[in-house]
Amino acid sequence: MAREVALVARVAEGDRRAFEELYHLYHRRMARFLTRLTHRYDLAEEVINDTFWVVWRKARDFRGDSQPSTWILGIAYRKARNALRAASRGAAQNLDEESLPLTSEEPFRAEELRDWLGQALAQLPVEQRLAVELCYELGYSCQEIATIMDCPVNTVKTRLFHARAKLQKLLPQLAGAVEREGARPADGPAAREGRES
Repeated sequence: MAREVALVARVAEGDRRAFEELYHLYHRRMARFLTRLTHRYDLAEEVINDTFWVVWRKARDFRGDSQPSTWILGIAYRKARNALRAASRGAAQNLDEESLPLTSEEPFRAEELRDWLGQALAQLPVEQRLAVELCYELGYSCQEIATIMDCPVNTVKTRLFHARAKLQKLLPQLAGAVEREGARPADGPAAREGRES
């Protein structure tokens, strides 16, 4: 964190190399977060660029009350929220999510689970989806998320609670839909009736 604080201080003085270093330090994390949030690579990149333009112009305003990552992601959050609102007024463009590295010994199952989770997250309201991403994907505390989202901590906790409740309902439904689509004729009701007689 000390390194990031020093980088922001150098950016405030107009140090372009510090700005580049800060950009490279955050780009990958922000791209992943914003792509999962917006489901659009082009919009995610636009938000990243807008965010860092604000960081360049407003680095002097960073007081150090929070971590630089919280400050920067707070800017990104507000930019993403505005971009999503603007995009919802226009035509939406779908994309295939960037493939995440598999950590399971069963790659198909891990990919299938990731797909179900992505589909379920996409069905959450934006504010809940953001809270889930910030908490579980990026590891921020409720206090940090409240700072990023500019809302009370209890609002963050409520959003996480409702998001978890919706995900608990959605994930089994999505898994059931996949199982029904993948059911073989030999596994259907007629096949079971034939085995029972």
